[in-house]
Amino acid sequence: MATPKSRVSHARTHKRKANWLGSATAPGLTTCPHCGEIIMNYRACPECGYYRGRKVVKTGEEVVAEEA
Repeated sequence: MATPKSRVSHARTHKRKANWLGSATAPGLTTCPHCGEIIMNYRACPECGYYRGRKVVKTGEEVVAEEA
């Protein structure tokens, strides 16, 4: 089994942890061009169901109307 040759300093430990924690960024957000709702990038809008100008997901109102 591998064992370290020498002790890792506090500075090196903190530098490694800071690099890992710094990579976690907030998700990219944008507004839906169809309805104006705030949505995550590269995902269909949950409110209107549009993605890149096309209807791709049925919304709750459409599903209820279809069942009736």
